[in-house]
Amino acid sequence: MTLEVLLSKASFVLGSLWKLRINIDGFKSEYSDELVTQASIGRCFQLLDCFIIDLNNKETNYRVKVRLLEDDYICWFRFSELAHNASKIESWESELFSEKKIVNCLPKILAWAKDAEKISNEYLWGGTIGPNFDCSGLIQSAFASSGIWIPRDAYQQEKFCKNVGFDMETVSEELIPGDLLFFGSSEKCTHVGLHIENGFYIHSSGVSNGHNGIEIDGLFHPNLGKVASFYRSQFRSAGRVISSYQSEKL
Repeated sequence: MTLEVLLSKASFVLGSLWKLRINIDGFKSEYSDELVTQASIGRCFQLLDCFIIDLNNKETNYRVKVRLLEDDYICWFRFSELAHNASKIESWESELFSEKKIVNCLPKILAWAKDAEKISNEYLWGGTIGPNFDCSGLIQSAFASSGIWIPRDAYQQEKFCKNVGFDMETVSEELIPGDLLFFGSSEKCTHVGLHIENGFYIHSSGVSNGHNGIEIDGLFHPNLGKVASFYRSQFRSAGRVISSYQSEKL
Protein backbone atom coordinates (compact mmCIF):
# COMPACT_ATOMS: atom_id res chain seq x y z
CA MET A 1 0.00 0.00 0.00
CA THR A 2 1.39 3.39 -1.04
CA LEU A 3 1.11 6.18 1.50
CA GLU A 4 -0.51 9.41 0.31
CA VAL A 5 1.99 12.27 0.08
CA LEU A 6 0.52 15.67 0.88
CA LEU A 7 2.02 18.91 -0.36
CA SER A 8 4.12 20.68 2.25
CA LYS A 9 7.35 22.65 2.34
CA ALA A 10 9.17 19.37 2.88
CA SER A 11 7.57 17.66 -0.14
CA PHE A 12 7.70 20.74 -2.39
CA VAL A 13 9.63 19.88 -5.59
CA LEU A 14 9.52 22.02 -8.72
CA GLY A 15 8.07 20.10 -11.65
CA SER A 16 6.16 17.64 -9.47
CA LEU A 17 2.47 16.86 -10.09
CA TRP A 18 -0.37 17.17 -7.59
CA LYS A 19 -4.13 16.72 -7.28
CA LEU A 20 -6.31 19.17 -5.35
CA ARG A 21 -8.30 18.08 -2.30
CA ILE A 22 -10.05 21.48 -2.05
CA ASN A 23 -11.39 24.31 -4.17
CA ILE A 24 -8.83 27.10 -4.46
CA ASP A 25 -8.45 30.56 -5.99
CA GLY A 26 -5.78 31.28 -8.60
CA PHE A 27 -4.21 34.74 -8.86
CA LYS A 28 -2.60 36.74 -11.65
CA SER A 29 0.90 37.00 -10.19
CA GLU A 30 3.02 36.42 -7.11
CA TYR A 31 2.10 39.91 -5.85
CA SER A 32 -1.44 40.29 -7.13
CA ASP A 33 -4.72 39.50 -5.39
CA GLU A 34 -6.54 39.70 -8.74
CA LEU A 35 -8.50 36.50 -9.26
CA VAL A 36 -7.91 34.99 -12.71
CA THR A 37 -9.32 31.51 -12.23
CA GLN A 38 -10.49 29.00 -9.67
CA ALA A 39 -9.51 25.33 -9.46
CA SER A 40 -11.97 22.79 -8.09
CA ILE A 41 -11.44 19.62 -6.08
CA GLY A 42 -9.85 16.95 -8.25
CA ARG A 43 -8.00 19.26 -10.62
CA CYS A 44 -4.35 18.50 -11.19
CA PHE A 45 -1.39 20.85 -11.42
CA GLN A 46 2.36 21.09 -11.80
CA LEU A 47 4.56 23.15 -9.49
CA LEU A 48 6.49 25.75 -11.48
CA ASP A 49 7.89 28.25 -8.98
CA CYS A 50 7.52 29.76 -5.53
CA PHE A 51 7.85 33.26 -4.16
CA ILE A 52 8.06 34.57 -0.61
CA ILE A 53 7.26 38.14 0.37
CA ASP A 54 9.41 38.69 3.45
CA LEU A 55 8.45 41.62 5.66
CA ASN A 56 10.42 42.23 8.86
CA ASN A 57 11.92 38.74 8.63
CA LYS A 58 8.48 37.12 8.61
CA GLU A 59 7.14 34.99 5.76
CA THR A 60 3.87 36.82 5.31
CA ASN A 61 2.85 35.82 1.80
CA TYR A 62 4.11 32.56 0.34
CA ARG A 63 2.85 32.09 -3.25
CA VAL A 64 3.19 29.09 -5.54
CA LYS A 65 3.18 29.29 -9.35
CA VAL A 66 1.33 26.38 -10.95
CA ARG A 67 0.20 25.07 -14.31
CA LEU A 68 -3.27 23.55 -14.24
CA LEU A 69 -2.90 20.39 -16.28
CA GLU A 70 -6.38 20.16 -17.80
CA ASP A 71 -5.99 23.44 -19.73
CA ASP A 72 -2.31 24.48 -19.24
CA TYR A 73 -3.48 27.62 -17.44
CA ILE A 74 -0.81 29.41 -15.40
CA CYS A 75 -1.69 31.07 -12.10
CA TRP A 76 -0.53 31.53 -8.51
CA PHE A 77 -1.93 29.86 -5.40
CA ARG A 78 -1.54 30.93 -1.78
CA PHE A 79 0.62 28.25 -0.17
CA SER A 80 -1.21 28.74 3.14
CA GLU A 81 -4.37 27.41 1.43
CA LEU A 82 -2.59 24.75 -0.61
CA ALA A 83 -0.44 23.13 2.10
CA HIS A 84 -1.72 19.64 3.06
CA ASN A 85 -4.60 20.09 0.61
CA ALA A 86 -3.04 18.47 -2.46
CA SER A 87 -1.97 14.86 -3.02
CA LYS A 88 1.07 13.89 -5.06
CA ILE A 89 0.51 12.05 -8.35
CA GLU A 90 3.17 10.39 -10.49
CA SER A 91 1.71 11.07 -13.93
CA TRP A 92 -1.19 12.66 -15.75
CA GLU A 93 -2.71 12.35 -19.24
CA SER A 94 -5.38 14.34 -21.05
CA GLU A 95 -8.62 12.43 -21.62
CA LEU A 96 -9.54 12.08 -25.28
CA PHE A 97 -13.05 12.99 -26.44
CA SER A 98 -14.12 12.42 -30.02
CA GLU A 99 -16.48 14.80 -31.80
CA LYS A 100 -19.21 12.15 -31.66
CA LYS A 101 -18.77 11.70 -27.92
CA ILE A 102 -18.90 15.48 -27.40
CA VAL A 103 -22.13 15.72 -29.41
CA ASN A 104 -23.65 13.05 -27.18
CA CYS A 105 -22.69 15.11 -24.11
CA LEU A 106 -24.19 18.41 -25.34
CA PRO A 107 -27.68 17.92 -23.83
CA LYS A 108 -26.11 17.42 -20.38
CA ILE A 109 -23.81 20.42 -20.89
CA LEU A 110 -26.73 22.65 -21.84
CA ALA A 111 -28.79 21.36 -18.90
CA TRP A 112 -25.88 22.10 -16.54
CA ALA A 113 -25.66 25.70 -17.80
CA LYS A 114 -29.41 26.23 -17.45
CA ASP A 115 -29.28 24.88 -13.90
CA ALA A 116 -26.44 27.31 -13.10
CA GLU A 117 -28.62 30.19 -14.31
CA LYS A 118 -31.40 29.21 -11.89
CA ILE A 119 -29.13 29.51 -8.84
CA SER A 120 -28.69 33.00 -7.36
CA ASN A 121 -25.45 34.34 -8.82
CA GLU A 122 -23.51 37.38 -9.89
CA TYR A 123 -20.64 37.99 -12.27
CA LEU A 124 -17.22 37.19 -10.86
CA TRP A 125 -14.05 37.96 -12.82
CA GLY A 126 -12.02 34.74 -12.65
CA GLY A 127 -14.97 32.67 -11.40
CA THR A 128 -15.08 29.06 -12.57
CA ILE A 129 -16.46 27.11 -9.59
CA GLY A 130 -19.81 28.79 -9.07
CA PRO A 131 -22.33 29.93 -8.28
CA ASN A 132 -20.52 33.06 -9.55
CA PHE A 133 -18.76 32.86 -12.91
CA ASP A 134 -17.13 35.02 -15.52
CA CYS A 135 -18.13 34.39 -19.14
CA SER A 136 -15.45 31.88 -20.14
CA GLY A 137 -15.44 30.29 -16.70
CA LEU A 138 -19.11 29.39 -17.14
CA ILE A 139 -18.44 27.85 -20.54
CA GLN A 140 -15.35 25.93 -19.46
CA SER A 141 -17.15 24.61 -16.37
CA ALA A 142 -20.21 23.58 -18.39
CA PHE A 143 -18.08 21.38 -20.64
CA ALA A 144 -15.93 20.18 -17.73
CA SER A 145 -19.11 19.00 -15.97
CA SER A 146 -19.13 16.23 -18.61
CA GLY A 147 -15.37 15.68 -18.39
CA ILE A 148 -14.58 17.73 -21.51
CA TRP A 149 -11.83 20.29 -20.99
CA ILE A 150 -11.50 23.34 -23.22
CA PRO A 151 -9.20 26.37 -22.78
CA ARG A 152 -9.83 28.84 -19.98
CA ASP A 153 -10.23 32.28 -21.58
CA ALA A 154 -12.71 33.44 -24.23
CA TYR A 155 -10.07 34.33 -26.83
CA GLN A 156 -8.44 30.91 -26.30
CA GLN A 157 -11.78 29.17 -26.66
CA GLU A 158 -12.42 31.00 -29.94
CA LYS A 159 -9.09 29.79 -31.35
CA PHE A 160 -9.70 26.26 -30.06
CA CYS A 161 -13.12 25.80 -31.67
CA LYS A 162 -13.87 24.82 -35.23
CA ASN A 163 -15.16 28.00 -36.83
CA VAL A 164 -18.85 27.97 -37.77
CA GLY A 165 -19.05 31.45 -39.27
CA PHE A 166 -18.16 35.12 -38.94
CA ASP A 167 -21.34 36.80 -40.18
CA MET A 168 -24.91 36.69 -38.93
CA GLU A 169 -26.36 35.14 -42.09
CA THR A 170 -23.92 32.23 -42.19
CA VAL A 171 -24.15 31.66 -38.46
CA SER A 172 -27.95 31.67 -38.45
CA GLU A 173 -27.93 28.75 -40.89
CA GLU A 174 -25.11 26.74 -39.32
CA LEU A 175 -25.63 27.07 -35.55
CA ILE A 176 -26.54 24.02 -33.51
CA PRO A 177 -27.19 23.73 -29.76
CA GLY A 178 -23.90 23.66 -27.87
CA ASP A 179 -22.00 25.94 -30.24
CA LEU A 180 -20.13 28.88 -28.74
CA LEU A 181 -20.78 32.51 -29.66
CA PHE A 182 -17.88 34.94 -29.43
CA PHE A 183 -18.03 38.69 -28.93
CA GLY A 184 -15.60 41.59 -28.68
CA SER A 185 -13.76 44.06 -30.88
CA SER A 186 -12.22 43.39 -34.28
CA GLU A 187 -8.88 42.98 -32.50
CA LYS A 188 -9.79 40.50 -29.75
CA CYS A 189 -12.50 38.24 -28.38
CA THR A 190 -13.58 39.38 -24.92
CA HIS A 191 -16.84 37.50 -24.28
CA VAL A 192 -18.42 34.11 -24.95
CA GLY A 193 -21.84 32.52 -24.65
CA LEU A 194 -23.27 29.02 -25.09
CA HIS A 195 -25.86 28.64 -27.86
CA ILE A 196 -29.07 26.95 -26.72
CA GLU A 197 -31.26 27.05 -29.83
CA ASN A 198 -32.64 29.47 -32.44
CA GLY A 199 -29.98 32.07 -31.68
CA PHE A 200 -30.65 32.17 -27.94
CA TYR A 201 -27.58 31.77 -25.79
CA ILE A 202 -26.71 31.61 -22.11
CA HIS A 203 -23.83 33.67 -20.75
CA SER A 204 -22.44 35.34 -17.65
CA SER A 205 -22.01 39.07 -18.22
CA GLY A 206 -20.70 41.86 -16.02
CA VAL A 207 -22.28 44.99 -14.59
CA SER A 208 -21.29 47.25 -17.48
CA ASN A 209 -23.47 46.43 -20.53
CA GLY A 210 -24.51 43.16 -18.88
CA HIS A 211 -26.79 41.42 -16.40
CA ASN A 212 -24.23 41.01 -13.59
CA GLY A 213 -24.67 37.26 -13.76
CA ILE A 214 -26.02 34.42 -15.87
CA GLU A 215 -28.90 35.16 -18.24
CA ILE A 216 -30.25 34.12 -21.62
CA ASP A 217 -30.16 36.53 -24.56
CA GLY A 218 -30.89 36.35 -28.28
CA LEU A 219 -28.44 36.98 -31.11
CA PHE A 220 -30.72 37.41 -34.10
CA HIS A 221 -33.42 39.63 -32.60
CA PRO A 222 -32.19 43.23 -32.13
CA ASN A 223 -35.19 44.33 -30.07
CA LEU A 224 -34.83 41.86 -27.19
CA GLY A 225 -33.25 44.35 -24.83
CA LYS A 226 -30.28 46.56 -24.12
CA VAL A 227 -27.86 43.79 -23.20
CA ALA A 228 -28.76 41.56 -26.15
CA SER A 229 -28.45 44.53 -28.52
CA PHE A 230 -25.04 45.43 -27.11
CA TYR A 231 -23.65 41.93 -27.60
CA ARG A 232 -25.23 41.66 -31.04
CA SER A 233 -23.19 44.73 -32.00
CA GLN A 234 -20.09 43.02 -30.59
CA PHE A 235 -20.54 39.69 -32.39
CA ARG A 236 -17.33 38.23 -33.81
CA SER A 237 -17.86 34.57 -34.68
CA ALA A 238 -19.34 31.23 -33.74
CA GLY A 239 -17.39 28.06 -33.01
CA ARG A 240 -17.94 24.39 -32.30
CA VAL A 241 -16.12 22.22 -29.78
CA ILE A 242 -15.09 19.09 -31.69
CA SER A 243 -12.33 17.80 -29.41
CA SER A 244 -11.11 18.01 -25.84
CA TYR A 245 -8.03 20.05 -24.99
CA GLN A 246 -4.84 18.05 -25.18
CA SER A 247 -1.76 19.20 -23.30
CA GLU A 248 1.56 18.66 -25.03
CA LYS A 249 3.66 19.74 -22.06
CA LEU A 250 3.95 16.41 -20.24
